Amino acid sequence: MKRNNQLIAVLGLPGTGKTTFAGILATKLQAVHLNTDKIRSHLGKRGQYDPQSKQEIYEALISQTRDALDAGKTVIIDATFYRKELRAPFIKLAKDLEIDLHWIEIKAAEETIRQRVSKKRTYSEADFSVYLKIKNSFEPLVRTPLPLWSDRQSMEEMITRALQHCQRDSPNLES
Repeated sequence: MKRNNQLIAVLGLPGTGKTTFAGILATKLQAVHLNTDKIRSHLGKRGQYDPQSKQEIYEALISQTRDALDAGKTVIIDATFYRKELRAPFIKLAKDLEIDLHWIEIKAAEETIRQRVSKKRTYSEADFSVYLKIKNSFEPLVRTPLPLWSDRQSMEEMITRALQHCQRDSPNLES
């Protein structure tokens, strides 16, 4: 039986504005907002980006996502999701729970990102070199996610487009 709650994955490169957008969207939808940078801090893993640490962060994210979905809540997950293997568990979870999964990619011009990541941010430790590294290893989704440009669109326009995207009948389950 299909549930009414849904899973919304906000992805993108560091400095694009994912977390700001996801937080506002979560407030608008009264959804749970889960973020890998916050989980990393909570687990005491700041500065640890080795494969095992990344795996632990994403395992915590999937666990917290499952718990919130099982509780009947809509969940917004916010991460780079730059590799297919990082997206796959969330696709499986959505299918297993018969939850709609919608992908939204936040983008920004490289110069905007350079400026943003040069400033200290509360949770993210990514600088421009991290941005470039992730950009160069980013694996595109099979289906195109909803693209939103944080440096070209107002937050109001981005939220409106996201809400329309998430109300579609055919969710984007594939990565």
